[in-house]
Amino acid sequence: MVILSVDYGDMRTGLAVCDRMEILASPIGVITQSYEPKLIKEIAEHARKHSPGLIVVGLPKNMDGSEGERAEKCKAFAKHLSEETGIETVMWDERLTTVSAHRALSDNNVRGQKRKNVVDAVSAVMILESFLASRK
Repeated sequence: MVILSVDYGDMRTGLAVCDRMEILASPIGVITQSYEPKLIKEIAEHARKHSPGLIVVGLPKNMDGSEGERAEKCKAFAKHLSEETGIETVMWDERLTTVSAHRALSDNNVRGQKRKNVVDAVSAVMILESFLASRK
């Protein structure tokens, strides 16, 4: 099944999608929309284009596993996204994905503005890869 992954952020939101065989996760872009209703509409457009059967939204847990204010905001966002798209959403632990994304980009010599433009999409890929690994 095609799965869409969302790394929701206040300023930038990264998106990734996997193939029907759930083998390869690929970045599909970063949306720089901070107004949630417009952001959800833009993500819904990507969902129409890629026809996912499921949407995975990153859940920012604290290092001790607890959930804070940001996690609650992400859960509410996922609920609104599901209502808009009619596609089931699930939350997935995203601890350290942004750190890992920065490390991967550094290892590949991606710096400055270019890194800023892609780090959230790379984070969405990492969220999706983790989710896919759990399904195997």
